This record gives sequence, structure tokens and C-alpha cells, in this order.
Amino acid sequence: MPQFLSALWAWIASLFSSERKAATTTGAAAVLAAVAAFVGPWEGERTEAYLDRVASPPVWTVCYGETRGVKQGDRYTSAECGKMLMDALASFREPLNRCIPALPDQPLDVQVALISWSYNVGTGAACSSTLAKRANAGRWRDACNELPRWNKAGGKTVQGLVNRRAAEQRICLAAIGG
Repeated sequence: MPQFLSALWAWIASLFSSERKAATTTGAAAVLAAVAAFVGPWEGERTEAYLDRVASPPVWTVCYGETRGVKQGDRYTSAECGKMLMDALASFREPLNRCIPALPDQPLDVQVALISWSYNVGTGAACSSTLAKRANAGRWRDACNELPRWNKAGGKTVQGLVNRRAAEQRICLAAIGG
């Protein structure tokens, strides 16, 4: 975990040292850092690619749940995994913000919960969900309460997902005073 945090802070520092110092970038960096701190322990770090057999069909996975372009035999350092997570979270945050335009205006922990969820289920599923519809209707409490429904992988309830969704729901509701 210390290596992950070092990589996380290095990535954040790179954002601030670039010419992209706009308030939106600073805000995005803070949101992504918070999401990474939440997601990292749930996903766990594995520096060598493994076949995730819970997924249906099984999929090669590495680092903190990365599946895009992963193949058998891939290996990464902890620092590479941390950067990969930050880049992946950014790539999930942007489309989620497009399909739920009011999300960036919500409290930090609402954003953390929903970006974590989207990273886990995919933006296609997230953006076409009842959760997104409720959020877009301004029904944030109802949106937070949709999270526990997303507890399956390969069509089966997975205890780790039950636990993660409960944690996401808890911080989401707490952030809106629920």
C-alpha cells in the first residue's frame, strides 16, 4: 500500500506541475485521489496478470482490476499499477460526468461512491442504469440506495461486491445527509 500511495501522490504532483492548473483539473485531481484511495483496497493490487474466473466470460486482469488490453504474462511494478489506476479512474469519471451532468456538483463522497461503482461495473451499464436515471432526476438518496443492487459477477452474488456496494452506499448517503 505505501508504494501505491507514493505512485498516487506522484501522479497528483504531475497534474499540478503541468500547465493544466485550471480549477477543474485541481478539482478532478482531488476527486480522483479520493476515488483511488477508496478503490485501491477493494480491488487489491496484483502486479502479474491473472485470469479472473468470477467474470463471465473469464477475463485477464492486472493491478487494481484493469482488464483493458491485459493478456497472460503481463507484469507491472507497483508504481505502474498506481498510475494505471489513476488513468483508468479518469477515463471512467469523464463519461460518468457526461451521463450524470450534476455529479461534479455533488459532495466528494457521492462522486467517490459513483465513480468507484462505475469503474467496477463499466460506464455503459452505469449510464443506462436506474441509478443514473434517479441521479439525473435529482433523487440522490434514491440513487445511493440503488448501489446494493449491483452485487453480482457472472450472474452470482459475490460477498466482496455486497461489502463494496454497502461501503459505497454508506459514504454516498452520509455525504448527502442521509
